[in-house]
Amino acid sequence: MKKRIYLLSSLFLALFITFSCSDDFDDNPQRTSVNDFIWKGLNQYYYWLEDSPDLVDNRFSTNSDYQNFLNSFSPPESLFEHLVVDRQIDRFSVIFSDYDALEQTLSGTQKSNGVDYELRYKTGSSTELFGWIRYILPNSDAASKNIQRGDFFYAVNGTSLTVDNYRSLLNNDTYTLNLADYDNGNITSNGNTVSLTKTAFSENPVYLKKTFTVGTKKVGYLMYNGFYSQYETELNNAFGYFASEGISHLILDLRYNSGGSVDTATRLASMITGQFNNEIFGKQQWNYKIQNIFNNNPEELLNRFTTTLGNGSSIQSLNLDKLYVLTSKRTASASELIINGLAPHINVVQIGDATTGKNVGSITLYDSPNFRKQNVNPNHRYAMQPIVLKIANKNNFSDYTNGLQPSISQLEDLNDLGVLGEESDPLLNTALNYVDVNGRFSINQPEHTFKHFGDVKSIQPFGNEMYLEKMPDFLLK
Repeated sequence: MKKRIYLLSSLFLALFITFSCSDDFDDNPQRTSVNDFIWKGLNQYYYWLEDSPDLVDNRFSTNSDYQNFLNSFSPPESLFEHLVVDRQIDRFSVIFSDYDALEQTLSGTQKSNGVDYELRYKTGSSTELFGWIRYILPNSDAASKNIQRGDFFYAVNGTSLTVDNYRSLLNNDTYTLNLADYDNGNITSNGNTVSLTKTAFSENPVYLKKTFTVGTKKVGYLMYNGFYSQYETELNNAFGYFASEGISHLILDLRYNSGGSVDTATRLASMITGQFNNEIFGKQQWNYKIQNIFNNNPEELLNRFTTTLGNGSSIQSLNLDKLYVLTSKRTASASELIINGLAPHINVVQIGDATTGKNVGSITLYDSPNFRKQNVNPNHRYAMQPIVLKIANKNNFSDYTNGLQPSISQLEDLNDLGVLGEESDPLLNTALNYVDVNGRFSINQPEHTFKHFGDVKSIQPFGNEMYLEKMPDFLLK
């Protein structure tokens, strides 16, 4: 594929302000330069261009009016926030004051202590939070500590978590978690603690792969936690393993996968299938300016099934006509694209909770003549990641902002999480039962449920976004 789009989703957009704001813009010409870059980039590429009044082409009658407008915003983040549409509509556009930090995030490298957690509201509260551990990353600091899936924490450094302080507490490089027990729906302190330290860490998203024998059926199971192109070989090797094992059914666990590359999603879909080479997997929809340019290159709007990885290696395909996908509220973007993109081609059985609802994508814009990094303005390091497109499937369906609804509804029970990759995991057990008897069984739902708040990825800078890594060359002419 010529296009590389990354899907990743953010629930807490105020993060970009605290992460990106710079205090180095007392110099007016420098501020104007950044603001000029912001306006021109959004005026060309922003998906909701027609819904932002100050971005229309005839907004300013003279250059002086334009310069006065730019100079009225400081810092640059305030102009960016002014120009994007209502955050209930645009939940994902962001700006960074340092493009190095943005690039590291997009490559899947973050500071991490190895604890992948989720935050939820305490019972009956709209301000108090608690965390629970989803999994521990191998070879991380947490992997050497006494903490594991299913543990709970209610405080950091002795301070109870709330909607106002969770970010400042959990974004520190070193902290101590105050652990808790699950007590009939209540989260109560047990007096235990664990101290953790973050380092630069790249997560291999191929977390678990194994096979099960269910009656006469051989079933593959893959827990996949991020669509990162640099790990496509590991992903392909997993499918080589499934092929060698002769599996006839596949359970794809995306419940903690917040997104990644659309190219990688397209290749994963091609590994699952193989019988649809060169058929349409996804369709891109841009603003009217860019769409008019694409009219002369309509093929560039399409993501097609393929037989090769980005490095040219052959894809290991299983030629399946049915897929079981495990999902949660944290399943987003590229994960949702897998479900939506495959649905017109094969039977996709979704088990779990409704997904996030991330169907839009962005590109990285630098302050240069063509918005690429080449010949970038040396006077500042700002870069933008605005939403520029929506992605639909072969049948043009893309309207799932409220999430993709499961075929089989089953919430994770925080009192009975089981072991990932084992039949003690209730969601995996349901999928195996469905393979065995096609749904003729009862499903246990949690006695207590807790309202979702966020997770470790959504509170990190640009944790769940979606972006196009390389613009088609014809857009730059």
